[in-house]
Amino acid sequence: MRKDYLAANAGRRAPMPGFVLLVRDRADESADMRIGITVSKKVGNAVIRNRMKRRFRALAREVLPEAGVPGADHVLIGRNGGIERNHATLKAELAKALAKVQR
Repeated sequence: MRKDYLAANAGRRAPMPGFVLLVRDRADESADMRIGITVSKKVGNAVIRNRMKRRFRALAREVLPEAGVPGADHVLIGRNGGIERNHATLKAELAKALAKVQR
């Protein structure tokens, strides 16, 4: 929901070349990690935006279970350079961003 995205904007942020990661602790009893992905029209047409979202979903499935913040909302915001970056680079950047927000 939109209010959850807006609330995550007040959390910790880690800008990376391919995306911006926002992490906000929900402060509830649940240890579930939630993921939100957004890519604006500035990045490209619908085909490019959907490809980027699919790549981000795959990254989240790989990285979040071991490196994510329990009980927090994670939002990935796509940037212009994100679609050209290879999977290994994006994965390393996501791990680095998660480590940065946990400090």
